[in-house]
Amino acid sequence: MGIVDGKVAIVTGGTRGIGYVIVKEFLKNGAKVALAGSRQETADQALAKLAEEGFADNVMGIAPTLTDPEAVAAAFASVVERFGRLDVLCNNAGVSSREKLVDYTMEEYDRVMDINVKAPFVCSQAAARIMIEQSEGGSIINTSSMVAEYGQPAGCGYPATKFAVNGLTRSLARELAKDHIRVNAVAPGVTKTDMVAALPPEMVERISSGIPLGRVGEPEDIANAFLYLASNQASYVTGVTLRVDGAAMT
Repeated sequence: MGIVDGKVAIVTGGTRGIGYVIVKEFLKNGAKVALAGSRQETADQALAKLAEEGFADNVMGIAPTLTDPEAVAAAFASVVERFGRLDVLCNNAGVSSREKLVDYTMEEYDRVMDINVKAPFVCSQAAARIMIEQSEGGSIINTSSMVAEYGQPAGCGYPATKFAVNGLTRSLARELAKDHIRVNAVAPGVTKTDMVAALPPEMVERISSGIPLGRVGEPEDIANAFLYLASNQASYVTGVTLRVDGAAMT
């Protein structure tokens, strides 16, 4: 029996990277999961990969436009129709940018804001409506970042969105507590995604040397934080942004 056994979860950005590992770890631990991709094609590809890894059951793919309330509501309703309920929402979909301020276009700024801030709001609203109607509580978990606290040398839109995610997390935690819906965030540090894995070993070593634990994070490290916050073990934890960064300071 897993830590989230019997729970039904939706994971946005669940087709690759950290999101894909979150999906897999939830499935390993007894949950039923709907993974949301940017396109149905990518969602189907992730489902096929999961099937190859032995996770063909208890998982489905959806691909709503995450900033469209009607599309999200319809997709979430299809999850409830398939699995009977909704217990957990992981707002993991996100995009980054590295543009300098003087080169930042409004189109790029809006793109980052839409996916990183508007989408979690839209998805949280849809999930909360379902959870409130169920009257059994639930858990919403947002993906933040260590750069929300420390910033980054360029691409100011990204840390700004993650600071906003932290504020949304705290506010929704207070608002939804009466409905027994817990709202938390996970703030990863440098994690071994495809981008980091492609770096030269000497660069990874240099990055790791600035992390007190002496290594970059594994996707499973982040997924385990999501598992804990989604589980009944965290039943008195809400409004928290949980740093998973090896005590990195920059």
